[in-house]
Amino acid sequence: MGSERFYPEEAPVREVSVNGFWIDEHAVTNAQFSKFVRATRYMTVAERPLNPDDYPGAPRENLVPGALVFHMTPGPVDLRDYSQWWSWTPGACWKHPQGPGSSIESRPDHPVVHVAYEDAESYARWAGKRLTTEAEWEFAARGGLEGKDFVWGDEMEPDGKPAANTWQGEFPWKSTTRNGPSTMPVGRFAPNGFGLYDMAGNVWEWTSDWFVTDRATTESPCCAGDTRELSYDPCQPQIKIPRKVLKGGSFLCSPSYCLRFRPAARSPQMIDTGMSHLGFRCVRD
Repeated sequence: MGSERFYPEEAPVREVSVNGFWIDEHAVTNAQFSKFVRATRYMTVAERPLNPDDYPGAPRENLVPGALVFHMTPGPVDLRDYSQWWSWTPGACWKHPQGPGSSIESRPDHPVVHVAYEDAESYARWAGKRLTTEAEWEFAARGGLEGKDFVWGDEMEPDGKPAANTWQGEFPWKSTTRNGPSTMPVGRFAPNGFGLYDMAGNVWEWTSDWFVTDRATTESPCCAGDTRELSYDPCQPQIKIPRKVLKGGSFLCSPSYCLRFRPAARSPQMIDTGMSHLGFRCVRD
């Protein structure tokens, strides 16, 4: 696991053992999630009313169900300010990924998005499965290619062509793809060596591990203390929302901003938040 060639949170390179497991060949789709919702009448976090007590000082008109939606900027922007391309959108949820008026009717085979960790875990439990650990996910993503930078090898674009649904153009204002930056139907690109699709790009995927930057704590849990508490964002000490590890990158990953569509790459995500580039897949033992 890991890499020492890109971002510091991926290091060190190390050996980790996992037991055998079965993993979904692609991310859970809108059609699959719809079946779950119909069977259980489940309501996702993004669809639930907000409790004003959880948001002291917030205007009541803002306390409505919704989610964060990506939008392109009109031109180049400061890449340190992600608020320029993410907008809180009332009414956005898995059924309406871009907000009211949008629909998944033409996207049954796209990965479901706007799922918080609780939503993904609930689906997995209903399906008789579970979410992957970070080590399981990375092992599966590598497809037998040990130590390679990408799912398919060391070259970012083999034969000069994208090998995954990632950002093409200048992030976040110029896209050279035909329909602009968006999720794609699962399985549009070639599978990896294990026959798994979209282990790079399309949508980030939840794992069950808490995000910590000191890898020694995950390898020696008896000495690490509460890794849930260690997952809080040190830059926002006032926000006590733990974060899980995301893997795989998404359609928004660009070499100029986020070169994280690689097996070793990892990103933190608060467990109460789904976004328009975030999905999941399941495993069973």
